[in-house]
Amino acid sequence: MKRFWDTATAAPHEKGGFTVLLDGRPMRLPGGGPLHLPNLSLAEALAREWQEAGGARDGEMTMEMVPLTRLAATAIDRVTPDPAPSVEAIAQYGETDLLCYRGDDPRLAAIQAAEWQPLLDWSAQAMDAPLLVTTGILHVKQPPESLAALKRAVAALPPLELTALGLAVPLLGSLVLGLAMAHGRLDAAEATRLALVEESWQQDFWGEDAEAVARRRAIARDVLLAESLMRLARA
Repeated sequence: MKRFWDTATAAPHEKGGFTVLLDGRPMRLPGGGPLHLPNLSLAEALAREWQEAGGARDGEMTMEMVPLTRLAATAIDRVTPDPAPSVEAIAQYGETDLLCYRGDDPRLAAIQAAEWQPLLDWSAQAMDAPLLVTTGILHVKQPPESLAALKRAVAALPPLELTALGLAVPLLGSLVLGLAMAHGRLDAAEATRLALVEESWQQDFWGEDAEAVARRRAIARDVLLAESLMRLARA
């Protein structure tokens, strides 16, 4: 679509909190509702996206240029009215968490143990959610009490952070890594690196594959986006 505004600015919302103004007019969500944000930092970040999108007035603009806005809009439009489906979908990743599955090759398994076990120890200590570890792809049934504890940790997050977690966890393949980001224990770069331990190990043997490199970059970009929303929601 054509860019139809000159300036995008953050401003107080009439009902409290903040919004984004396009040439002084309040921006609305795709569903037609008002854009109501909890703090100025998030409003300013969204305003910067819209100020840069499409260049000057009449420039071509797509929603891919405003990824943080799209993620925040999902939180407000879809997650806030009923968080339960999001909580349920995200919590299910605890049943097959990446960190619980070690490679068949002892060399890879040793690297995974060194890199991943501290996060599993953190899950056990910080969230009372110890998880069992296995080798290969054979499914390991996790303790129901641990899965319930992880679900409580997910449900405790407010909608914006819950939405960000819903983006990060499928990309990482790990609920523990996503919750570690949400709790500030890991940043996006480290969470992504840990999620890609096996791929990096394989790359050392077989060399880089262009398609795999592009996929890893896309994962890193979107996990960073999720981290940005988590951080801004708490600002």
